Amino acid sequence: MIDFRENWRIILLMIVVIASLFTLVSPTLASGSDSSNAVVQQSSQTNLQYGLELAGGTRVRAPLVGVTAEEVEFEPANAREVEQRVATAIEGAGPADVIARPVTETTGTVEVTIEGVSTTEVQSAVESAGYSTETVRTGVTETTRQEVVRILENKINEAGLSGGTVQEVTTAGGGHFILIEVPNEDAASVRSLVSERGTVVVQAHYPQDNTYTQQTVLQQDNFQSIGSAQEGQSGGAYVPVTVRESAAGEFQQATVDTSLARPGGTRCTYSRDQNSTEPCLLLVVNGDVTNSFGMAPRLADSLRSGSWAQDPVFQLQTANVSEAQDVAINLRAGALPAKLDFTGNDGGTTSFISPSQGENFRSDSLLAGLVAVFAVSGVIFVRYRDARVALPMIVTALSEVLILLGFAAGIGYPLDLSVIAGFITVIGTGVDDLVIIADEVLAEGGVSSRRVFQSRFRRAFWVIGAAAATTIIAMSPLAILSLGDLQGFAIFTILGVLVGVLITRPAYGDILRALTTGDV
Repeated sequence: MIDFRENWRIILLMIVVIASLFTLVSPTLASGSDSSNAVVQQSSQTNLQYGLELAGGTRVRAPLVGVTAEEVEFEPANAREVEQRVATAIEGAGPADVIARPVTETTGTVEVTIEGVSTTEVQSAVESAGYSTETVRTGVTETTRQEVVRILENKINEAGLSGGTVQEVTTAGGGHFILIEVPNEDAASVRSLVSERGTVVVQAHYPQDNTYTQQTVLQQDNFQSIGSAQEGQSGGAYVPVTVRESAAGEFQQATVDTSLARPGGTRCTYSRDQNSTEPCLLLVVNGDVTNSFGMAPRLADSLRSGSWAQDPVFQLQTANVSEAQDVAINLRAGALPAKLDFTGNDGGTTSFISPSQGENFRSDSLLAGLVAVFAVSGVIFVRYRDARVALPMIVTALSEVLILLGFAAGIGYPLDLSVIAGFITVIGTGVDDLVIIADEVLAEGGVSSRRVFQSRFRRAFWVIGAAAATTIIAMSPLAILSLGDLQGFAIFTILGVLVGVLITRPAYGDILRALTTGDV
């Protein structure tokens, strides 16, 4: 009769394996958990999710444009003034290209985020603006990088690119990159989406003193809500927007002062001749005019009467739905504080993996796993020539992989090539530990009693525990730091070691004890 108290480790292993199988194939999990790490193409047979290499898609990796002056002496209340003064001292820069961030009550950082500016130029600009700085370096602050990650995630979500992820990656040399992965999308569309800074303003274009001038009448933070792109009834498309109450009055007055809200409205011919047109509203994205439109008579009347500010809603007109979607994405996601840099020596890279290539990678990964299993199995059988020792060893090692697959499916972690490499490493280290147990137990001849077995098993387990601790310590930095593909490899190697030490190695010990002593 089986003594459950003595064999509880085997029972625990069986429970964990069954739970892992349920997690892999359960229909209730078929929709998957929308993990923030999931660059997803879900298997039709299991709940496993695949990363970019195994699903196909686009990867963009690039640093951010920027130079940062550190320990600049200014008070938090003067941050906006610092931005304006430094921007004035740099040719081609505006206040939006300079970010002053207080760090203490008397100092902070000043970031300049336009291309082609050197550290020397930034230091000179900061000093000429009347401030002192300790150091100036290439790159932006951690806060800016995190803000870029958040905004790019919003852009990808607003664009409907399911499964896209954005993360900050730190290289071994201390460099910082933004890594964007989007499954099932071509490289051109992804790069176009993420490379634009996304600065959107609405300007009034109107004649003044025998020439035309532009005046910014709305900025991104003046919008309270941005509607979805919609097709117009008479062609074209539009995005309905609502202006914040705090900005509605100023906008209303600006349209009157610039004659946009004239009786009968205005007809805009800016696209044909920008120097011969009635007053227009211009939609300016990243400094370029993308759309121009006049003022409908009804809207002009409500602006002149002052009633519009009580319900500050109007439509941004575009030529087609695609343009309207781009406008909505930029307005909702916000402007990037710094652009991705594709020009420098360590500039960005864009790679595309086709879905068919991803499918080939999946097949090759499965083949590599099977080859590893058969190779290890063959060596084990040749070494021991005893199925009672070798077969449980192989089954126990495979159970570790099954448990890890169930864990990945349960949390929605996407499988990529680095994770597959971690699985193969787990098979190798797992079997190695089981060999240590078998050799230590069987090396001195037969096992005459349970006490002899426990003594030998305990010696083997100390060796295994020390090796596991060494592996976990060595892999921990890779698992914690954002080092791209190495992170997944380290995470699943550590998990495999923990599963082995806590569950599968003790269970194999119980199996081997039952086989060698006949005590079940």
